[in-house]
Amino acid sequence: MRIDIHTGSFSLTDGLRKHVEHRVRSTLSWAQQGLQNVSLRLEDINGPKGGVDKSCRIQIPVAGGTPVVIHEVQPDLYVAIDRALERAGRALSRKLARKRDFTHKRLVSTLIGDADLAPL
Repeated sequence: MRIDIHTGSFSLTDGLRKHVEHRVRSTLSWAQQGLQNVSLRLEDINGPKGGVDKSCRIQIPVAGGTPVVIHEVQPDLYVAIDRALERAGRALSRKLARKRDFTHKRLVSTLIGDADLAPL
């Protein structure tokens, strides 16, 4: 899995890069085989003014569907990264489960016919 990290108005430190890579791999390790890449956009919205302005935007492409996109803003960049990755993991899990269920229902309906799929 390739991890692309883009920053806005600040430079990416080794510590921040290592934190992002570790958190991405640990949070999304269950889906690592199916993921080609994960893109993160880190920004300090207000610059040196401070405030709740550290932004993390995550985009995870999904084969045959729309990408999972999560945006989180927090006062601390590390917290924004952690929360965004947690949300992205849950969203990806839901998306893949829906995709799997839809494919399964489509396969069953073609094999046994739609009439046999009436609810119990």
